[in-house]
Amino acid sequence: MVNRNEKVVVGLSGGVDSAVVASMLVAEGYRVEGVTMRTWREEGEREKRWQDRSCCKIGIAQYVAQELGIPHRVIEAEARFRQAVIDDFCRTYAAGRTPNPCVLCNERVKFALLLEAADEAGADYLATGHYARVAYDAETGRHRLRKGIDPAKDQSYFLYRLSQAQLAKTLFPLGGLTKADVWTYAEAMGLPVDEIAESQEICFVTQKDYREFVAAQVPEAERPGAMVGVGGEALGSHRGVAFYTVGQRRGLGVAAGERRYVTNLDAERNLVVLGSEADLYARACLVEDAHGISVGQPGEAIRVTAKFRYKTTETPATVGIDTDGLLRVDFDTPQRAVTPGQSIVFYDGDVVVGGGVIAQTL
Repeated sequence: MVNRNEKVVVGLSGGVDSAVVASMLVAEGYRVEGVTMRTWREEGEREKRWQDRSCCKIGIAQYVAQELGIPHRVIEAEARFRQAVIDDFCRTYAAGRTPNPCVLCNERVKFALLLEAADEAGADYLATGHYARVAYDAETGRHRLRKGIDPAKDQSYFLYRLSQAQLAKTLFPLGGLTKADVWTYAEAMGLPVDEIAESQEICFVTQKDYREFVAAQVPEAERPGAMVGVGGEALGSHRGVAFYTVGQRRGLGVAAGERRYVTNLDAERNLVVLGSEADLYARACLVEDAHGISVGQPGEAIRVTAKFRYKTTETPATVGIDTDGLLRVDFDTPQRAVTPGQSIVFYDGDVVVGGGVIAQTL
């Protein structure tokens, strides 16, 4: 970035990252406006305290804007967030799959609404506090999404569904910084860093376990059924497939001589399937709802590294088109707990090739 008089809308979440982004852009000479989305409130909830962990800490976002001397406004996005993210979250669990709400929120809510706000404000760009980078590739004419340089904070996994139009108008000023750099910057700004907690993984499950959240939102998910072994033998009963995830070992309520894990969730037959550690490994998977970002959908097999969960390490794999039109991912070595419903993201070095949603393991 260089000094310029262009206008930038910053998505101010109330966290340290977006606060630092706004401060950096002001210092660079941009005309900055802060926008905060209100996406979720528990029924009867009052305005959140600063230290509450959520994605819309409005009080501290307003404080940051005031300290920086920039305009600030709030977008009411609860209805859209419920329809696009929360309803999908609950439906996916009820279908025996494990959702990835942050990916959907970025695609359908956060970047969509913030870019609309930027257009309304006559801004040249939107900036957020994500740890990622964007670079324009003149040879292909496409904007490439790249990893942030801090491997512990890189968030490109959650951004793989952004469109070329969205990437063209988005700045990620923290992509070239480490988290330690950001905290140092925040302290130098005089931000109340002890009040700014890191956001939790599922921002709207603020007071309870996700299982209790799903039960409250979708009471019909409480549908008891049978727990069976991989060979079909009866092992016990379950509360409902929505309340289990592949790889789960604790809280199964099954006494056995060996450790058992959830290896499959069959919502159609209302079965929770348990197996051994070895049964958790898959050599391949099929991927639906594919999205190419730095390149289009592959017409022939390509080599990538694949990340099928945010906290997992990338693994070498080959991606091609299956006979039914889905992507097929063949891992070089079998992978543990590859989970339907989760996003799988493909990389070429630090460039995001694309990704999709795991439909089935093989």
